[in-house]
Amino acid sequence: MDKKRCAWCGNDPLYIAYHDTEWGVPVYDDATLFEFLILETFQAGLSWITILKKRENFREAFDNFNYKKIANYSVEKQEELLLNAGIIRNKLKIKATISNAVAFMKIQKEFGSFSAYIWGFTNGKPIKNSAKTLNDVPATTKLSETISKDLKKRGFKFVGSTVIYAHMQATGMVNDHVTDCFRYHEV
Repeated sequence: MDKKRCAWCGNDPLYIAYHDTEWGVPVYDDATLFEFLILETFQAGLSWITILKKRENFREAFDNFNYKKIANYSVEKQEELLLNAGIIRNKLKIKATISNAVAFMKIQKEFGSFSAYIWGFTNGKPIKNSAKTLNDVPATTKLSETISKDLKKRGFKFVGSTVIYAHMQATGMVNDHVTDCFRYHEV
């Protein structure tokens, strides 16, 4: 018998693998949190499957999401990224990735790690929701709005409330697996 999954992952093997192994699993590692933040930034206005299909291209183009390198990207590197058909070639999102890397490191300096900062909003613990259907899962919450505003105040770009809520879901700050999904109790 097939496992019951959240409806959003459909039948795409890439989506299913992401759902089954990554989505909603609490992430406390700064490098992974940065990766998801960048991928969510590029996802704004697009579907997540588009980003997943290009994830390895992003990883290669953005030096394995090394925020220290990204923070120092030259104009030439930005031009190179704009020519890279393997990623989303959006000039504003590329520039935002660079400025977000700088802001990310400032938070690390202030809080000791980005993880300490971001998880501080939930007292270090995932929020376990109890959505019965996909329609019960919000796109934003008061908390995602609060985090979004704070990140913007700290210089981040493309971090609206919807992007931040998606980041919270992806990195396990919130468990939005529907209650009859096999992953609901696992994460």
